[in-house]
Amino acid sequence: MGKKKQDLRQILSANIKEQRKILGISQEKLAEKAGLSWQTVNSIECMRTWVSDNTLEALASVFKIETFQLLMPFETRAAISLNSTKALRKLAEAKKEYDETFAEIYNQLK
Repeated sequence: MGKKKQDLRQILSANIKEQRKILGISQEKLAEKAGLSWQTVNSIECMRTWVSDNTLEALASVFKIETFQLLMPFETRAAISLNSTKALRKLAEAKKEYDETFAEIYNQLK
């Protein structure tokens, strides 16, 4: 069981570092935005401490992601993001087709 806990800490640590990199913020800035101390953020990233559910929620809120995504390996999150991107593309294509069809009908009614 100890190994699984360590793996989860590694995943959480890597995800927090990656999300901070994406936002371009320091541990201090992340801590400020999440209402935590920078020591807490540092301890989580360095895998010295675990987090409460409230801390996970605060971090996820800053990153604008779902809480569970902080505990998912990057490869899994990337696959979900890719699927989301594909879904958004399909939605955009459908909207474009709708807009074109609507424009045709509107022009015929003029």
